[in-house]
Amino acid sequence: MRVLNHAFDHPMKSEEQAAMPLAGGIMQHGYQCGMLWGSTLAAGAQAYRLFGSGSRAETGAIIAAQRLVESFRALNKHINCIEITGIDKSSTTMQMTIYFLIKGGTINCMHMAVKYAPAAFDKINTALSGKNIEAPLSPVSCSAMLAQKMGVSDMHTVMAAGFAGGIGLSGGACGALGAAIWIIGMNSIKEGASKLDFMNPKAQDAIGRFIKCTGYEFECSKIVGRKFKDVDDHAAYLHDGGCSKIIEALATK
Repeated sequence: MRVLNHAFDHPMKSEEQAAMPLAGGIMQHGYQCGMLWGSTLAAGAQAYRLFGSGSRAETGAIIAAQRLVESFRALNKHINCIEITGIDKSSTTMQMTIYFLIKGGTINCMHMAVKYAPAAFDKINTALSGKNIEAPLSPVSCSAMLAQKMGVSDMHTVMAAGFAGGIGLSGGACGALGAAIWIIGMNSIKEGASKLDFMNPKAQDAIGRFIKCTGYEFECSKIVGRKFKDVDDHAAYLHDGGCSKIIEALATK
């Protein structure tokens, strides 16, 4: 996220810091790689700069996220951290030591970032260059709905929009959950936190409320029972009240 924001000449220190808990696939749960969460936020920020607030910007953010997922998968074969690294929060200290120190996992992740950043920058620009982005009536994005309920700015709402449907409608771990953890991180920074970690009590509470609401499922496609075809399909689902209970549970303070 930081590399892309600087490439767009718009660094966002607090927003970038707040994205840290998404590393390791949502607080080390092993779902979508943190690079995908971060690049999607950067895409949403650029969509806001180009289109302002509203359904067109949110649609652009989702389309950009779709391209980002495709690009990441093409480069790395997988999008989930557990499939790339073989470790998650349940891994032992020894397993993590072997991966990061002996197998050079940190260097591998840096190499991934070096390859992915320029590809992501190009995909965002291409996705948002279309002047005829057709947007359905709001609500367009579940994660944007959650952001609005949590009281963030229009810019932050659009930034979160691309998380919809498990990032770019890919069916991965719930985008509303990712948005909630990111927003909780930003609020913690506003309250004076100098450092964020994977054990933030408020983020842990949000995960607890989420899994109780979803029957302990994390992935959008399993919760909903399918993947969404496109932005219109996802918007129609939201108009019919889809995911409203999850959004309410996550928005609870």
